[in-house]
Amino acid sequence: MEPLLSAAAGTLFLRPYVFLFLLVYLVGCSLHLGLKRALLFCAAGYLIAWVSEYSSIHNGIPYGHYYYLDSTKGREIWVLGVPFMDSLSYVFLAYASYCMALAVLSPAMLTGWTVYLLETRSIRHSVSARVLGAFFFVYLDIIIDPVALRGERWFLGQLYGYPGGGVYFGVPLSNFIGWFVVGFLMLYALQKIDRVLYRLGVRDYAGYRCPWRHLIGPSLYAGVVLFNVIVTFLIGEDTLGWVDVFIVLLPGTLFYFLMKMKLALADTSAALQKHLDDFPEAALPRIQYKKA
Repeated sequence: MEPLLSAAAGTLFLRPYVFLFLLVYLVGCSLHLGLKRALLFCAAGYLIAWVSEYSSIHNGIPYGHYYYLDSTKGREIWVLGVPFMDSLSYVFLAYASYCMALAVLSPAMLTGWTVYLLETRSIRHSVSARVLGAFFFVYLDIIIDPVALRGERWFLGQLYGYPGGGVYFGVPLSNFIGWFVVGFLMLYALQKIDRVLYRLGVRDYAGYRCPWRHLIGPSLYAGVVLFNVIVTFLIGEDTLGWVDVFIVLLPGTLFYFLMKMKLALADTSAALQKHLDDFPEAALPRIQYKKA
Protein backbone atom coordinates (compact mmCIF):
# COMPACT_ATOMS: atom_id res chain seq x y z
CA MET A 1 0.00 0.00 0.00
CA GLU A 2 2.80 2.40 0.87
CA PRO A 3 4.57 2.03 -2.52
CA LEU A 4 1.26 2.76 -4.28
CA LEU A 5 0.69 5.90 -2.21
CA SER A 6 4.26 6.98 -2.85
CA ALA A 7 3.81 6.46 -6.61
CA ALA A 8 0.51 8.36 -6.54
CA ALA A 9 2.16 11.28 -4.75
CA GLY A 10 5.04 11.14 -7.22
CA THR A 11 2.64 11.22 -10.15
CA LEU A 12 1.09 14.38 -8.75
CA PHE A 13 4.31 16.18 -7.86
CA LEU A 14 6.26 15.15 -10.96
CA ARG A 15 3.48 16.30 -13.32
CA PRO A 16 1.57 19.08 -11.52
CA TYR A 17 0.71 20.86 -14.78
CA VAL A 18 -1.10 17.73 -16.05
CA PHE A 19 -3.38 17.74 -13.02
CA LEU A 20 -3.92 21.48 -13.28
CA PHE A 21 -5.12 21.03 -16.86
CA LEU A 22 -7.18 18.03 -15.72
CA LEU A 23 -8.85 20.14 -13.02
CA VAL A 24 -9.75 22.77 -15.62
CA TYR A 25 -11.23 19.97 -17.73
CA LEU A 26 -13.31 18.61 -14.84
CA VAL A 27 -14.71 22.05 -14.04
CA GLY A 28 -15.25 23.03 -17.66
CA CYS A 29 -16.75 19.76 -18.85
CA SER A 30 -18.99 19.52 -15.77
CA LEU A 31 -20.41 23.00 -16.40
CA HIS A 32 -20.67 22.38 -20.14
CA LEU A 33 -21.88 18.77 -20.42
CA GLY A 34 -22.55 17.74 -16.82
CA LEU A 35 -20.51 16.05 -14.10
CA LYS A 36 -21.52 12.48 -15.00
CA ARG A 37 -20.50 13.00 -18.62
CA ALA A 38 -17.20 14.52 -17.50
CA LEU A 39 -16.39 11.56 -15.24
CA LEU A 40 -17.52 8.91 -17.72
CA PHE A 41 -15.47 10.45 -20.49
CA CYS A 42 -12.49 10.67 -18.16
CA ALA A 43 -12.69 6.88 -17.75
CA ALA A 44 -13.58 6.02 -21.35
CA GLY A 45 -11.09 8.48 -22.83
CA TYR A 46 -8.31 7.20 -20.60
CA LEU A 47 -9.07 3.60 -21.61
CA ILE A 48 -8.99 4.41 -25.35
CA ALA A 49 -5.75 6.36 -24.96
CA TRP A 50 -4.10 3.66 -22.85
CA VAL A 51 -5.03 0.90 -25.32
CA SER A 52 -3.65 2.98 -28.19
CA GLU A 53 -0.35 3.54 -26.37
CA TYR A 54 -0.04 -0.06 -25.21
CA SER A 55 -0.68 -1.22 -28.77
CA SER A 56 1.89 1.16 -30.25
CA ILE A 57 4.74 0.25 -27.91
CA HIS A 58 4.11 -3.43 -28.66
CA ASN A 59 2.77 -3.49 -32.23
CA GLY A 60 3.46 -0.04 -33.71
CA ILE A 61 -0.26 0.68 -34.18
CA PRO A 62 -1.63 3.39 -34.39
CA TYR A 63 1.26 5.83 -33.78
CA GLY A 64 4.13 3.80 -35.17
CA HIS A 65 6.78 2.19 -32.97
CA TYR A 66 8.01 4.07 -29.94
CA TYR A 67 9.21 3.16 -26.48
CA TYR A 68 8.97 4.47 -22.93
CA LEU A 69 12.00 4.85 -20.71
CA ASP A 70 11.51 3.44 -17.22
CA SER A 71 13.50 6.14 -15.43
CA THR A 72 10.49 7.16 -13.33
CA LYS A 73 9.18 3.69 -12.52
CA GLY A 74 8.62 3.49 -8.80
CA ARG A 75 8.36 7.29 -8.62
CA GLU A 76 5.03 7.61 -10.43
CA ILE A 77 2.17 5.33 -11.46
CA TRP A 78 2.70 3.16 -14.53
CA VAL A 79 0.06 0.87 -16.04
CA LEU A 80 1.57 -2.11 -17.89
CA GLY A 81 4.44 -0.14 -19.33
CA VAL A 82 2.60 3.16 -19.92
CA PRO A 83 2.85 6.16 -17.55
CA PHE A 84 -0.57 6.83 -16.05
CA MET A 85 -0.36 10.58 -16.51
CA ASP A 86 0.44 10.26 -20.21
CA SER A 87 -2.78 8.48 -21.16
CA LEU A 88 -4.73 10.67 -18.74
CA SER A 89 -3.61 13.82 -20.55
CA TYR A 90 -5.40 12.65 -23.71
CA VAL A 91 -8.72 13.21 -21.94
CA PHE A 92 -8.43 16.97 -21.47
CA LEU A 93 -6.68 17.39 -24.82
CA ALA A 94 -9.56 15.64 -26.60
CA TYR A 95 -12.21 17.63 -24.75
CA ALA A 96 -10.47 20.93 -25.49
CA SER A 97 -10.25 19.96 -29.17
CA TYR A 98 -13.96 19.06 -29.18
CA CYS A 99 -14.80 22.46 -27.72
CA MET A 100 -12.78 24.17 -30.43
CA ALA A 101 -14.76 22.27 -33.04
CA LEU A 102 -18.05 23.27 -31.41
CA ALA A 103 -16.90 26.90 -31.34
CA VAL A 104 -16.29 26.76 -35.09
CA LEU A 105 -19.53 24.98 -35.95
CA SER A 106 -22.00 26.68 -33.60
CA PRO A 107 -23.67 30.06 -34.10
CA ALA A 108 -22.54 32.59 -31.52
CA MET A 109 -23.83 35.71 -29.84
CA LEU A 110 -22.82 38.13 -27.14
CA THR A 111 -24.59 37.96 -23.83
CA GLY A 112 -23.26 40.86 -21.85
CA TRP A 113 -19.54 40.72 -22.61
CA THR A 114 -19.42 36.95 -22.92
CA VAL A 115 -19.34 34.98 -26.15
CA TYR A 116 -22.16 32.45 -25.92
CA LEU A 117 -22.29 29.46 -28.27
CA LEU A 118 -25.73 28.49 -29.52
CA GLU A 119 -25.04 24.77 -29.55
CA THR A 120 -27.65 22.23 -30.44
CA ARG A 121 -27.59 18.51 -29.81
CA SER A 122 -27.32 17.88 -33.55
CA ILE A 123 -24.11 19.97 -33.63
CA ARG A 124 -22.75 18.28 -30.51
CA HIS A 125 -23.32 14.82 -31.98
CA SER A 126 -22.38 15.58 -35.59
CA VAL A 127 -19.71 13.85 -37.63
CA SER A 128 -18.40 17.34 -38.46
CA ALA A 129 -17.66 18.02 -34.78
CA ARG A 130 -15.91 14.68 -34.52
CA VAL A 131 -13.73 15.13 -37.61
CA LEU A 132 -12.89 18.77 -36.95
CA GLY A 133 -12.19 17.99 -33.30
CA ALA A 134 -9.81 15.21 -34.37
CA PHE A 135 -7.91 17.71 -36.55
CA PHE A 136 -7.67 20.14 -33.62
CA PHE A 137 -6.41 17.18 -31.55
CA VAL A 138 -3.64 16.51 -34.08
CA TYR A 139 -2.71 20.20 -34.05
CA LEU A 140 -2.09 19.95 -30.33
CA ASP A 141 0.25 17.01 -30.82
CA ILE A 142 2.15 18.85 -33.54
CA ILE A 143 2.95 21.44 -30.85
CA ILE A 144 3.34 19.06 -27.89
CA ASP A 145 5.23 16.04 -29.18
CA PRO A 146 8.51 17.65 -30.37
CA VAL A 147 9.02 19.51 -27.08
CA ALA A 148 7.95 16.49 -25.01
CA LEU A 149 10.53 14.45 -26.93
CA ARG A 150 13.13 16.86 -25.52
CA GLY A 151 11.86 16.36 -21.97
CA GLU A 152 15.34 15.81 -20.54
CA ARG A 153 15.93 19.54 -21.03
CA TRP A 154 13.00 20.59 -18.84
CA PHE A 155 11.10 19.28 -15.85
CA LEU A 156 9.12 16.67 -17.83
CA GLY A 157 12.19 14.43 -18.04
CA GLN A 158 13.06 12.07 -20.88
CA LEU A 159 10.04 9.77 -21.08
CA TYR A 160 10.05 8.16 -24.49
CA GLY A 161 11.67 7.98 -27.90
CA TYR A 162 11.17 6.80 -31.49
CA PRO A 163 13.62 4.07 -32.57
CA GLY A 164 13.93 5.41 -36.11
CA GLY A 165 13.48 9.09 -35.32
CA GLY A 166 11.13 11.11 -37.47
CA VAL A 167 10.98 13.77 -40.17
CA TYR A 168 9.28 16.41 -38.00
CA PHE A 169 11.78 17.39 -35.31
CA GLY A 170 12.30 13.73 -34.49
CA VAL A 171 8.60 12.77 -34.65
CA PRO A 172 7.43 10.36 -37.40
CA LEU A 173 4.41 11.25 -39.52
CA SER A 174 2.73 7.99 -38.45
CA ASN A 175 2.37 9.52 -34.99
CA PHE A 176 0.11 12.27 -36.29
CA ILE A 177 -2.00 9.78 -38.24
CA GLY A 178 -2.42 7.83 -35.02
CA TRP A 179 -3.46 10.94 -33.15
CA PHE A 180 -6.18 11.65 -35.71
CA VAL A 181 -7.55 8.12 -35.44
CA VAL A 182 -7.45 8.10 -31.63
CA GLY A 183 -8.91 11.61 -31.42
CA PHE A 184 -11.76 10.57 -33.71
CA LEU A 185 -12.51 7.52 -31.55
CA MET A 186 -12.32 9.47 -28.30
CA LEU A 187 -14.70 12.15 -29.56
CA TYR A 188 -17.06 9.47 -30.84
CA ALA A 189 -17.03 8.02 -27.32
CA LEU A 190 -17.76 11.45 -25.82
CA GLN A 191 -20.64 12.01 -28.24
CA LYS A 192 -21.99 8.53 -27.51
CA ILE A 193 -21.82 9.11 -23.76
CA ASP A 194 -23.70 12.40 -24.13
CA ARG A 195 -26.32 10.85 -26.41
CA VAL A 196 -26.95 7.80 -24.22
CA LEU A 197 -27.21 9.80 -20.99
CA TYR A 198 -29.59 12.22 -22.68
CA ARG A 199 -31.84 9.33 -23.73
CA LEU A 200 -31.70 8.00 -20.16
CA GLY A 201 -32.86 11.37 -18.89
CA VAL A 202 -29.56 12.32 -17.21
CA ARG A 203 -29.60 16.10 -17.47
CA ASP A 204 -26.57 18.30 -17.98
CA TYR A 205 -27.86 21.59 -16.58
CA ALA A 206 -25.20 22.26 -13.94
CA GLY A 207 -23.68 25.16 -15.84
CA TYR A 208 -26.73 26.64 -17.53
CA ARG A 209 -26.52 29.73 -15.34
CA CYS A 210 -22.90 30.26 -16.38
CA PRO A 211 -23.01 31.71 -19.91
CA TRP A 212 -19.19 31.69 -19.98
CA ARG A 213 -19.07 27.89 -19.68
CA HIS A 214 -18.48 27.53 -23.43
CA LEU A 215 -15.21 29.46 -23.14
CA ILE A 216 -13.48 27.08 -20.71
CA GLY A 217 -12.72 24.40 -23.33
CA PRO A 218 -11.23 26.79 -25.92
CA SER A 219 -9.31 28.53 -23.11
CA LEU A 220 -7.91 25.16 -22.03
CA TYR A 221 -6.86 24.50 -25.63
CA ALA A 222 -5.11 27.87 -25.85
CA GLY A 223 -3.49 27.31 -22.45
CA VAL A 224 -2.00 23.97 -23.50
CA VAL A 225 -0.63 25.48 -26.72
CA LEU A 226 0.81 28.51 -24.90
CA PHE A 227 2.41 26.36 -22.19
CA ASN A 228 4.20 24.16 -24.72
CA VAL A 229 5.32 27.05 -26.93
CA ILE A 230 6.77 28.88 -23.91
CA VAL A 231 8.62 25.73 -22.79
CA THR A 232 9.96 25.31 -26.33
CA PHE A 233 11.53 28.76 -26.27
CA LEU A 234 12.76 28.37 -22.69
CA ILE A 235 14.80 25.27 -23.56
CA GLY A 236 16.43 27.14 -26.43
CA GLU A 237 14.62 25.42 -29.32
CA ASP A 238 14.02 28.71 -31.12
CA THR A 239 13.55 27.19 -34.58
CA LEU A 240 10.92 24.77 -33.30
CA GLY A 241 9.31 27.57 -31.28
CA TRP A 242 8.93 29.83 -34.30
CA VAL A 243 7.60 26.94 -36.37
CA ASP A 244 4.98 26.44 -33.64
CA VAL A 245 4.10 30.13 -33.72
CA PHE A 246 3.57 30.14 -37.47
CA ILE A 247 1.65 26.86 -37.33
CA VAL A 248 -0.78 28.38 -34.81
CA LEU A 249 -0.93 31.81 -36.41
CA LEU A 250 -3.07 30.99 -39.46
CA PRO A 251 -5.79 28.85 -37.77
CA GLY A 252 -5.77 31.26 -34.82
CA THR A 253 -6.35 34.23 -37.11
CA LEU A 254 -9.05 32.40 -39.06
CA PHE A 255 -10.77 31.42 -35.82
CA TYR A 256 -10.71 35.02 -34.59
CA PHE A 257 -12.27 36.41 -37.77
CA LEU A 258 -14.81 33.59 -37.90
CA MET A 259 -16.01 34.45 -34.39
CA LYS A 260 -15.96 38.14 -35.29
CA MET A 261 -18.16 37.44 -38.31
CA LYS A 262 -20.59 35.31 -36.26
CA LEU A 263 -20.95 37.96 -33.58
CA ALA A 264 -21.59 40.62 -36.23
CA LEU A 265 -24.69 38.85 -37.55
CA ALA A 266 -27.70 41.08 -37.16
CA ASP A 267 -30.17 38.35 -36.26
CA THR A 268 -29.47 35.13 -34.40
CA SER A 269 -33.04 34.61 -33.21
CA ALA A 270 -33.56 31.40 -35.22
CA ALA A 271 -30.30 29.90 -33.91
CA LEU A 272 -31.20 31.02 -30.38
CA GLN A 273 -34.58 29.31 -30.63
CA LYS A 274 -32.99 26.05 -31.80
CA HIS A 275 -30.54 26.26 -28.90
CA LEU A 276 -33.34 26.82 -26.38
CA ASP A 277 -35.38 23.99 -27.90
CA ASP A 278 -32.57 21.61 -26.98
CA PHE A 279 -31.50 23.33 -23.76
CA PRO A 280 -34.64 24.98 -22.33
CA GLU A 281 -33.04 25.31 -18.88
CA ALA A 282 -30.42 27.72 -20.23
CA ALA A 283 -30.72 30.93 -18.22
CA LEU A 284 -29.43 33.68 -20.50
CA PRO A 285 -28.92 37.19 -19.17
CA ARG A 286 -30.18 40.13 -21.18
CA ILE A 287 -28.84 39.70 -24.71
CA GLN A 288 -26.85 42.51 -26.20
CA TYR A 289 -26.23 42.24 -29.91
CA LYS A 290 -23.01 43.99 -30.66
CA LYS A 291 -21.15 44.63 -33.86
CA ALA A 292 -17.75 42.97 -33.54
